[in-house]
Amino acid sequence: MNLTSTIQVSSYPILRAIYNLTLHPLRDFPGPILALCSPVPHFYWIYSGTFHSKILNLHNKYGSVVRVSPSILLYNSPQAWKDICGHRKLGDLSFEKDREWYPIGPSGVSIVNAMETEHSRMRRLLSHAFSEQAMREQEPLLQSYIDLLIRRLHEHSTRTADPVDMTQWFNYTTFDIIGDLSFGESFDCLKTSKYHPWVEFTFRSFKASALMRPFLALLPPWLFELLLPQKLQRMIEDNFYICKEKVARRLKLQTSRPDFISYILKHNDNDKRRMSRDEIEVNMALIMVAGSETIATLLSGCTFLLLQHPEAYRRLTTEIRTSFSSYEDINFVSAANLPYLSAVLEECLRMYPPVPSVLPRKVPSGGAIIDGRFVPGGTTVSMAYLSAFRSKANFAEPDSFLPERWLDKGSPRFAADKREVLQPFSYGPRNCLGKNLAYAEMRLIAAKLWWSFDITAAEDIDGWMDQQRSYAIWEKYPLMVKMTVVQR
Repeated sequence: MNLTSTIQVSSYPILRAIYNLTLHPLRDFPGPILALCSPVPHFYWIYSGTFHSKILNLHNKYGSVVRVSPSILLYNSPQAWKDICGHRKLGDLSFEKDREWYPIGPSGVSIVNAMETEHSRMRRLLSHAFSEQAMREQEPLLQSYIDLLIRRLHEHSTRTADPVDMTQWFNYTTFDIIGDLSFGESFDCLKTSKYHPWVEFTFRSFKASALMRPFLALLPPWLFELLLPQKLQRMIEDNFYICKEKVARRLKLQTSRPDFISYILKHNDNDKRRMSRDEIEVNMALIMVAGSETIATLLSGCTFLLLQHPEAYRRLTTEIRTSFSSYEDINFVSAANLPYLSAVLEECLRMYPPVPSVLPRKVPSGGAIIDGRFVPGGTTVSMAYLSAFRSKANFAEPDSFLPERWLDKGSPRFAADKREVLQPFSYGPRNCLGKNLAYAEMRLIAAKLWWSFDITAAEDIDGWMDQQRSYAIWEKYPLMVKMTVVQR
């Protein structure tokens, strides 16, 4: 390389930084100066696992919109939810998922990274599996696994005084449930008291996926595949084939059991709208992940927050234990009629959302107005979940655990709360299909758990939540507790 070429190559980052700072179409949006110049700080926050807390601090400093990278804007206002994720007027282009952050994998397109037309087709078919009727039919299956959780914890608490890690037990339960609902077979985590190999892979893949995303945004697909470590490539392929095998076994059953695949097959009779075998496989793998770890995370956070706030713990256990004559009375319908439990779950979702970071979209060509300000087409934008839910602009005492804010809506203390910003299952036509099932599952597990046990921290847990790192989801620490069977 001659001197001229060397100078050109070495000067490019400097010239690019100057352009990003002074001439870029997003130059007037606020953010830290290094992030305005280069994507490097943004990538560092992702790699360090501190992205969620960094963005929260930046929103508190700069306001409702922050430029966190030369071409990325993050928002935390209620209006931005509507502008980015809401239903579009006839003729308006949608904010599609940013393919640089949602690549198509070896198993094809899922409902998460499908473009608008394909997404609508898949959503119509999958929606039958999450209908009110489907939930009524699925309830006995969920009850059986939750009852098994309670029995296993009861066996432990009567046999030994040793503490248990509730993060593990919640994960055992939710993965067993979603495995049965997705593939017609449990992972048997509750029976064996350990993770199935596929579940262990899921935990590793979350972090690996989060760490790979900056490279996906920077490199062409062919170069990314070339540089992908062989070990990771084998893990991805193994995961794909495990999913294919599980779907194949479920399809051979030819039963009408109330799992997700049965509802897809029942409504999969229109050739133009049907879901292919590959699409069933990739969507079941997606649902397995989305419908397990997220619920277990919320329940772990709920347990922590209640142990840190004795008055809230007392009020919740009193409500649960005085609302039912027996354990058998606790079901989807009766648990939904516990107002303080519902308030606790809402406040836990606000304080500790299972997905704390971002789900990026692309501004359509021609640009759009977001939060009252024009944004050029092609810009990557997203709501910042934790930042929106913990913002002092959206909630009074945002860092305090106050379930009563969801009950005392007329209270002057919470009069300025912007409750509509709490959208942990996303917003609009691409929101989470499993939202109602997730709420029902969380309420049922919580109600049966605190009906059955008194729970205390087995060690100092003060930093359990605030010291966690996140890589798309939280990297949770063990939550060690002591359990005592409630005597009646």
